Amino acid sequence: MSAPARTATVLEWARKLQAIAQNGLYFSNDPFDRQRYAEIEQLAATMLSAELDVPLAAVARFWEGEHGYATPKVDVRGGVFRGDEVLLVRERSDGRWTLPGGWVDVNDAPSAAVAREILEESGYQARAVKLAALVDKLRHPHPPGVHHIYKLFFLCELTGGSPATSHETDAVSFFPVAALPELSTGRVLPAQIARLYQHQLDRSLPTDFD
Repeated sequence: MSAPARTATVLEWARKLQAIAQNGLYFSNDPFDRQRYAEIEQLAATMLSAELDVPLAAVARFWEGEHGYATPKVDVRGGVFRGDEVLLVRERSDGRWTLPGGWVDVNDAPSAAVAREILEESGYQARAVKLAALVDKLRHPHPPGVHHIYKLFFLCELTGGSPATSHETDAVSFFPVAALPELSTGRVLPAQIARLYQHQLDRSLPTDFD
């Protein structure tokens, strides 16, 4: 899962400005400083609106409810294998396939979060047996996104259940690792599934990171 060389983008600059503004508004009590941080926040939103070609009001909703010190979000994905096949779910939002997973909730252990997401999105019960990779989404060829995200890829084993869709997924199936369907690449990349399969075949591999 090695990351290619990369350069900063307007999206990243805007994301960084928004984080500076959020941190400043959280820590500063000086009215003049708060005004300046609010202006930086507005500038970041304007940059994103222009870069993504979406209305300014829609950009403001990206960080709605975000307060306190700005940190990356945490996403978990579960790799469940059956022989040379991997469990995938199809997202209703884009009609493409992904490893089951999603955001880690407050008070959740990451391993519990991935087990919950697998159950909710696929109907299968599973347990995490290994953290195979912790990757920075910005450093891998995912499509550009607004949020800075750390993705935790767990190797998991089935313990029960049966296939079932959810309000987020409309299909559940196992696919050969060598013949994957069209993936929701904002969520997972073919190379990441291939690397998880290597961890499945050799549990002694060290955890990948960055």
